[in-house]
Amino acid sequence: MDWDKLRVFHAVAEAGSFTHAGEQLHLSQSAVSRQVSALEESIDATLFHRHARGLLLTEPGELLYRTVHEVFAKLASTEARLGDLKNRPQGPLKVSTTVAMGSLWLTPRLRKFVDMYPEIQFSLLATDGSVDLTMREADCAIQLSPARHGDLIQRKLTDLTIHTYASPEYLELHSHPKDEADLQNHRLIIFGDVTTLPAPYVNWLVRDKQANGRCSTVALNNVYGMIRATESGLGISALPDFLANEVPGIVRVLPELEGPKIEVFFVYPEELRHSRRLEVFRDFLLQQISETPFTGQ
Repeated sequence: MDWDKLRVFHAVAEAGSFTHAGEQLHLSQSAVSRQVSALEESIDATLFHRHARGLLLTEPGELLYRTVHEVFAKLASTEARLGDLKNRPQGPLKVSTTVAMGSLWLTPRLRKFVDMYPEIQFSLLATDGSVDLTMREADCAIQLSPARHGDLIQRKLTDLTIHTYASPEYLELHSHPKDEADLQNHRLIIFGDVTTLPAPYVNWLVRDKQANGRCSTVALNNVYGMIRATESGLGISALPDFLANEVPGIVRVLPELEGPKIEVFFVYPEELRHSRRLEVFRDFLLQQISETPFTGQ
């Protein structure tokens, strides 16, 4: 099978019409149609059902498309890795991290990284769910727990600390808690989905109090929502200091009450060990962390 014809076939399958594929390939509609017809003749199979509303892949077409698409994806990955061999990092870089860290801490700092490395096509996957780096759902992750898969490399970035926070409006209406025991008289904002905890011990503040049924709580399913709820005056929450420091509308309460430290890791697959894109991004993270410490001030 001729490679140029396969390239045209792939474009047509993606676009769903000869006209749109021709626009992408800078070819005329008739040239695209001839290439596809020649490919069909060479393999003695019809690849598309042609009708007034566009093109649909036949069963042989579906089989060929899946194979060609996989080859193109591998070529794109190889092209990116070859780019890493040059002095200037370039190519796609997909980073996964939690919703709160991605939204509040990383995103405001991305402009500096993108300006430094304009040839890297950066994308961010912000989720509190699990991401399988071994299946290349992302190239790397900033996560709040160590990697569990043996084919992953991890580098500890820092520790983060947790304290309790509230808005001035909430404290004015409900008074400052006198001590930890007094928290049972306040509304506490907690992480509600225990199946997707972004880090261990997120709900350390209320474990005993909830068990005794003495605590009024509001549960949200991500830390970003907890921060915004705290800012709105909904209640008191236990938050990572480095995220709370990004929100001027909340203040620390009971400063002597500190939660467990949580380790932050930079994780990536073994096959990307020598990636220049990952190397410069890791160094960028370390620089940003040194400028804005993750521990409480």
